[in-house]
Amino acid sequence: MERGWAGARLVEAAQAGDRDAIAAVVHGAHPHVRRFAQHLCASSADAEDAAQEALIILYRKIGTLRATAALASWMFRIVRNECLRRARAVLDTEPAVDLDFDPAASAEEEVLRRLDAEQLAGAIAELPMVQRRVLIMRDVLGHSGRATADALGLSTAAMKSQLHRARTAVRQSLVLDR
Repeated sequence: MERGWAGARLVEAAQAGDRDAIAAVVHGAHPHVRRFAQHLCASSADAEDAAQEALIILYRKIGTLRATAALASWMFRIVRNECLRRARAVLDTEPAVDLDFDPAASAEEEVLRRLDAEQLAGAIAELPMVQRRVLIMRDVLGHSGRATADALGLSTAAMKSQLHRARTAVRQSLVLDR
């Protein structure tokens, strides 16, 4: 976040519970948090939701912030975690109902499925931003190549190249984890 949008006195007043100060900090943080979320999340809708969630957390928990200088890193960590949570939620879909329910087998399968989902989410999180966004938009959210390229401001060829690199990096990461 840029220097000066929330001075130390304003943050301290917000930490002390001054509602006007809290409102000023939240209002000042919004464009910065939103811009950061746009770069990190897979879609504009997820970015807006992540930014809003971060601002709600800021509003509710600013009193727990220990150091006024840590406000920016705290906010960005919240946004990053929210974007990752949203990506994991997309990856962690519920399995179909099995009429031949075997509790022992399904519990084991559920643990393995969750481990695989966590490894996959971790591998995706390690990708460079553009590759991560391309991969999530194409392979997770199912957007078309043209829509993905347009949304990210890339040519179709550049989007395909980034997608290939992302898939290769994730595949290699998953092979190394086994």
